[in-house]
Amino acid sequence: MKYIEFDNHLRSSYSFALEEYIMTSPDFPDEYFLFWRTHPTLMIGRFQNTIQEINRRFVEENNVDVVRRNSGGGTIYTDENCWQFSFITWKKAGVVKDFRDFTKPVMDALEQLGINAEFSGRNDLMAGGKKFSGNAQFGMKDRFLHHGAILFDTNLDNLVRSLNVNDEKIISKGIKSVKERVTNIKPFLKDTGISGLEFRDRMIEILKHNMETLYLNSDDIKNIEDIERQKFLTWEWNYGNSPEFNITHSKRLEGGKVEIQLNVRNGIINNCSIFGDFFFSGDITSVQNLLIGCRYDKESIKNVLENVYGSDGFYRISKDDLLSCFFE
Repeated sequence: MKYIEFDNHLRSSYSFALEEYIMTSPDFPDEYFLFWRTHPTLMIGRFQNTIQEINRRFVEENNVDVVRRNSGGGTIYTDENCWQFSFITWKKAGVVKDFRDFTKPVMDALEQLGINAEFSGRNDLMAGGKKFSGNAQFGMKDRFLHHGAILFDTNLDNLVRSLNVNDEKIISKGIKSVKERVTNIKPFLKDTGISGLEFRDRMIEILKHNMETLYLNSDDIKNIEDIERQKFLTWEWNYGNSPEFNITHSKRLEGGKVEIQLNVRNGIINNCSIFGDFFFSGDITSVQNLLIGCRYDKESIKNVLENVYGSDGFYRISKDDLLSCFFE
């Protein structure tokens, strides 16, 4: 594995474009590690409805970026005091990439800095019984991406206010609730006086041990900026259209929340959107397109879903569980 040092100018859109560039470019044949941060940003999960997730007024008034990432999972808030890490590897036939495989080296590095981190649930890291890191994954062709966030000294009030809550009483309760469940890790460090940049340097020094350091050339930067401009900075990618549907079903499953929105005419699915904070290693559009034209009954939808489950599929969501999301 090799470490790529780069300047993202605090733009998550650039970092997401870099991840995609590495995953698709033949000029990057190895496995790679990245460590980066951003301006205040809401990172929207691949399959989420952005308009339903964000507090638009707060976002606009406080210059919070809104960028959809390639990976699934829920919306996360990051700022200059929250660090992100990315691992880009090759897929291996018959090998299931477990979240613990990628979070363990991060936990080991944190332990050297005095933090006793624990893996919890499907994709979280905890310290002192509180969450400080969420993680997500994504597959593209023969490549596999795992990335996660580390709350170092993030503004937790803004974390709550940037999400889709406008009632001040609810916001106050939400801030209190978040502070009871979520933590920054700075207070847990052996040296609580270090800055965010010093924390980055120490983490990189530990994590990139024996790794070769690579730097992007001018052609790489141009290609990354092209992906950023054409995809991660567009309204179509980050927001998309939010059409009305006449059937909506939502369910919380082991693998995350799944919301099915359907337009059904004469018993036939005319339009389909699948939202949620689940993980899906593939293109969710292909699943939605397969369901268009399908009869709205369990047997027909079940037959379509049979084609979904293979090497690329829903993480910790069975066919039967997904099928149940289409009906009461």
